[in-house]
Amino acid sequence: MSIPPPSGPQQPQDPYQPPQPQGPYAPHPQGPAQGPYQGPAQGPAQGPRQGPHGGPPYPVWGQGYLPLSRPAPVNGVAIAALVLGVLCFLPAVGLILGIIALLQIRRAGERGKGMAIGGMVLSSLGLALWVVMLATGGASAFWEGFKEGTGNTSLSLAEGECFDVPGDTFHEDVYDVDKVPCSGEHDGEVFGTIPLSGTSYPGDDYVTDTAEDKCYPLQDTYAMDPWALTDEVDIYYLTPTRDSWSWGDREITCVFANTDERGTLTGSLRADETTLDADQLAFLKAMAAVDEVLYEEPEEYAEEDLQANQTWAGEAGDVTGEQAEALRGHTWPADAQTAVADLVKDMEDAAGEWAKAADASDVDAFYEHYDNAYDYVDGDTTVTAREALGLATTPPTYEEDSESGSGSGDAGGLDV
Repeated sequence: MSIPPPSGPQQPQDPYQPPQPQGPYAPHPQGPAQGPYQGPAQGPAQGPRQGPHGGPPYPVWGQGYLPLSRPAPVNGVAIAALVLGVLCFLPAVGLILGIIALLQIRRAGERGKGMAIGGMVLSSLGLALWVVMLATGGASAFWEGFKEGTGNTSLSLAEGECFDVPGDTFHEDVYDVDKVPCSGEHDGEVFGTIPLSGTSYPGDDYVTDTAEDKCYPLQDTYAMDPWALTDEVDIYYLTPTRDSWSWGDREITCVFANTDERGTLTGSLRADETTLDADQLAFLKAMAAVDEVLYEEPEEYAEEDLQANQTWAGEAGDVTGEQAEALRGHTWPADAQTAVADLVKDMEDAAGEWAKAADASDVDAFYEHYDNAYDYVDGDTTVTAREALGLATTPPTYEEDSESGSGSGDAGGLDV
């Protein structure tokens, strides 16, 4: 507690009189002090107090200690109100905290009034902004953009991983996935990823074209056995959008999924060097080489361009003969030797029919040998050889005008 100064004007003291005490124990004006520190009774005044040898009087101590001057503390609620106001986070809470802070400051004499008022003003502006966004639908658009931007970064899907998507169907827009084991049921299986470069979004058409051009080759590398891809399997790709690009999304994800949006897959479709043995790999590589040249059949019928079809038939005969020779030269397990040998003979016969089609004199002769050659493709000997090697034995369904050439339906692009 501070000690109040004596009432009345301060009079200068006589330099030849001892200073008058100003503390709490100064003599009472009506007589000697009656406090606990009362000294011996005073006699008549003896005149001015002299110093040694009659010198000037001693200075008198006893002015007392003045209380320390400490600044008032800053109100913590005012600080919280200002922080929420600056961040525009929970603006209603920031406004309420500002009001509470002002009441506490007035009652306790604390500092921070400016921070409380500043937090209230900023929170009021933020609250008004949220009201406008809710009224105009801006908040919904912001949230959707936020989900698109953060959704793909949470995907983080790698080749060989399987996942489920939220909801009952495989939607057009995928914001998040749940990774699950491939051994059980799942919505999708990743068979490849395609990184994209550049600082600005290249456009929807570019992203879609890139996915269609590069996902299919990755499919053939990941699932080397097209017979294992049943009619229920389709190709999809998860692509970045303009919004997610700004959040760092720079990758196309190639996915196997069910053709039915409500359907699922069971078990992994992976069939490559990590899952196949040497005999299976040798067989599938030979069959893939033959299939590749067969997929290059001209779009024009022989009636429209006989020469182009004959050139292609010659190439098909050459490749089929080369792969038959490669299979014959491989050392097969004892229980698969006969089956593979029968297939090799059919392939050599098919190569001869392709060669005759390439040398046909007219369209009718071309189609005669063309049909004979195709009778050997995916025939009984192929099924028997596959069964002996432990591979899928159900031939795929080839649809005319299918861009994939693998029996799958058209690919679907999904935004993420």
